[in-house]
Amino acid sequence: MKTNKITSVNHLFISFLLILISADLIYSQTQEWIVFTSGKNILCLADEGQYLWVGTAGGGLVKLNKSTGEFIVYNKWNSKLPDNDVWAIAIDGQGNKWIGTWGGGLAKFDGVNWTVYNTSNSGLPDNRVRAIAIDGQGNKWIGTDGGLAKFDGVNWTVYNTSNSGLPDNYVRAIAIDGQGNKWIGTGSPWGGGLAKFDGVNWTVYNTSNSGLPGNWVYAIAIDGQGNKWIGTDGGGLAKFDGLTWTVYNTSNSGLPHNAVNAIAIDGQGNKWIGTMFGGLAKFDGVNWTIYSTSNSGLPDNWVNAIAIDGQGNKWIGTDGGLAKFDGVNWTIYKTSNSGLPSNYVYVIAIDGQGNKWIGTSGGLAKFDGVNWTVYNTSNSGLPYNYVRAIAIDGQGNKWIGTGGGGLAKFDGVNWTVYNTSNSGLPDNYVRAIAIDGHGNKWIGTDGGGLAVYREGGVIIGVEKEKENLPVQFELYQNYPNPFNPLTKIKYAMKENGLLTIKLFDFLGREITTLINEEKGKGVYEFEFDASKYGLSSGIYFYKMKAGDYTSIKKMVYLK
Repeated sequence: MKTNKITSVNHLFISFLLILISADLIYSQTQEWIVFTSGKNILCLADEGQYLWVGTAGGGLVKLNKSTGEFIVYNKWNSKLPDNDVWAIAIDGQGNKWIGTWGGGLAKFDGVNWTVYNTSNSGLPDNRVRAIAIDGQGNKWIGTDGGLAKFDGVNWTVYNTSNSGLPDNYVRAIAIDGQGNKWIGTGSPWGGGLAKFDGVNWTVYNTSNSGLPGNWVYAIAIDGQGNKWIGTDGGGLAKFDGLTWTVYNTSNSGLPHNAVNAIAIDGQGNKWIGTMFGGLAKFDGVNWTIYSTSNSGLPDNWVNAIAIDGQGNKWIGTDGGLAKFDGVNWTIYKTSNSGLPSNYVYVIAIDGQGNKWIGTSGGLAKFDGVNWTVYNTSNSGLPYNYVRAIAIDGQGNKWIGTGGGGLAKFDGVNWTVYNTSNSGLPDNYVRAIAIDGHGNKWIGTDGGGLAVYREGGVIIGVEKEKENLPVQFELYQNYPNPFNPLTKIKYAMKENGLLTIKLFDFLGREITTLINEEKGKGVYEFEFDASKYGLSSGIYFYKMKAGDYTSIKKMVYLK
């Protein structure tokens, strides 16, 4: 089954969904730049191999050919799309596009024919569709402002607060786990909570019948043992193992603030929990350790960025400076005691040599653990001192996005600046940068849209992949191998289905789950970064399971 999960190259789009796109496609004379630009915000994306489907706010639906740059725009004036605000897209195993709109209901598009479902002609409970998920049997699960609907292609089944355990009719998120259970996050000013549905039985979790600490669910993370970690807005954190709830909040644990915006799990299974105003918490499953300005060297309780290096050190960017934490000792870097150019730290990247590249409101800093090198508009080619994004390519070049000065490439000696006056960059405010396997730089800007750039010409080799669909499942050897800290893992899916790839240490102990999701037929590749898991040098194994196929490969990490 193929859903709206973005795969391969298009994972890169996730970090800049709020960019702009439209029916204006601009090629530079050298074909090094491709720019997509408009005044419409992107609300959702769905990948279909050769094509990218883009849902916009007010601009309708866009079908983009990633190889040629050609596109088709569908709106309510030139097609049967029921509304121009497209909030959700999912693609089923037959290639049908299921499109959720904000006020017009649900549309099915097979590439030629449109079928529209709304409250007047179907069982859809509300015309505002926020979420769509497709299960292994091809059923469509549709989240609306009026409840949840299941549609099998013929029959509708509607679940709401009056006929089921759904805790609130505002359905904001749907996730389907490896066992086919539907996890449904809801929330409105009148209530909310989390629900699990196995297809027959409902289990509803809210503040009145479970340990869920808040009815507005904002974050869900699943660890290697299948435990669900649920962050709420104002109610704290909950762990759910399928039977037992454990709730953590400011009154019964060391959680520093009850508004949990982000949850991350490191290579040892520790949970690092970022809160609003309350600082940082580490939880190992038994013990809590809380880090705030009052009990540690954390320079500010508003945490903007966290990066973990190859030695397992946590580098934490805040509104009050940078902190390094090795698990015991804190080292604090501010403008008053280091070369940090500003105490507002927005982004941290770690290169292959372990250097930390730190983006601030006062410029860019490189820190090798001893020496600081600061780059700003007065002493380098950095075009603007407000650094919002950093990406490092395979050759070690740093690509730096600024908030007003455009994009800069730095090879360690030379600077190259790209802006609206000397390149195809559509706007000088660069919010996000991602680099794919072909070396294309995908650049998200503020108001100018999305740009794709590659020196020598953009390469998006999607059509060739599509023509050579695999005839068997296969897990390939990672490359490079040995590696430090980056390597690529490639695999093939001969048919649609659930894919799991897990990482194990030399003794066979599971470290983490790298992938656990439905995948369509095709060949995929992703980058594995050992530094994110705090791994030490040594031999590791990665295991793929898809259908009846299982394969294990060895990788060697050398720091």
